[in-house]
Amino acid sequence: MVRHLGGDALHDTCADKVPNNGFPGFDALVNGKHFDAIQIRAGMLWEIKTDNFDTYSRALQDIVVGKQVPELRRERELARACGFNFRVGVRSATHMAALEELEPTLDVVVMDWC
Repeated sequence: MVRHLGGDALHDTCADKVPNNGFPGFDALVNGKHFDAIQIRAGMLWEIKTDNFDTYSRALQDIVVGKQVPELRRERELARACGFNFRVGVRSATHMAALEELEPTLDVVVMDWC
């Protein structure tokens, strides 16, 4: 575990509040990647997205998910290579639907704690 990389208070707060997060205040450094949260018993690594996605134009939404999906795929593979599952937390159902449309196999949840 290592301190959060960020400097984004909302992002860090959302990551810290992942249910059963094993190390609030820290990232889980796994396979060279700083994951935002870890649920140890569930074997789950998390990536948190705190975009104000619903306020973006449709064009900007498309650009954002077009950049996020390849990176999330890469992060999922890093997690899997170390025996972890991978989940993405987002702030809106619109963001979740857009990610799932491009990559239906992603495990995406709307964070009701954030």
